[in-house]
Amino acid sequence: MKIYTRKGDDGTTGLLYGGRVRKDAPAPAACGDVDEAQAALGIARATTARGSELDDLLVGLERDLWVLMAEVATAPEHRDRLVAGSTLVTPEMVGALEPMIDELTRRFDAPTEFVLPGQAPTAAALDLARTVVRRAERSALAVAAPGSSVVPYLNRLSDLLWTMARWQEGDALPARPQDQE
Repeated sequence: MKIYTRKGDDGTTGLLYGGRVRKDAPAPAACGDVDEAQAALGIARATTARGSELDDLLVGLERDLWVLMAEVATAPEHRDRLVAGSTLVTPEMVGALEPMIDELTRRFDAPTEFVLPGQAPTAAALDLARTVVRRAERSALAVAAPGSSVVPYLNRLSDLLWTMARWQEGDALPARPQDQE
C-alpha cells in the first residue's frame, strides 16, 4: 500500500461518501483543526501513564474526534448515510462529557483568578489542546448542519479540557528546576 494517491495534487480533497472540494474549503479546514486537536490530545496522553484514568479518558476523546471528523467531512447531500456514534456526533456524546466535567471539578479547588498555563507538563498540554479545540469549534460553525451536535460537542470538550488541566495541576506541585535557584 502506498500512502500517496496523487489525487490531491490539484488542490482538492475527497469527502466521505463522495465528492471533492478544494482543500481550503470550510469542511477540510474544520477537519484539519479537529485533526490538530486530536494530535494535541495525543501530546497530553504522551505525558501520562498508559492505562491511567487520564490516559483512558483521552483515548475516548480522541476516538470521539474521529466521529466528529467523519461528520464534518460529509457533504450535506450525503448526511443521510451517517451513523449515530460512528460517523455522526450525537447529543448523548455531548451529554456524556458533562458528568466527566462535574466529577473532575470535585477533585480540585476552583481557581480564584485567571489561570496561567504551565503549572505542570500534562496540564500545559491539556491547556494547549483546549485552545486548539476552541479553534476547531469556530471552524466547525461554517460547516455544521442545522441540528448537528458537532459545535456543542467541541464547546463541551473545551470545558472538559480546562477542567482536566486544573485537575492535573493538583494542589501540591513539585518546584520546577528553574524555580529552585
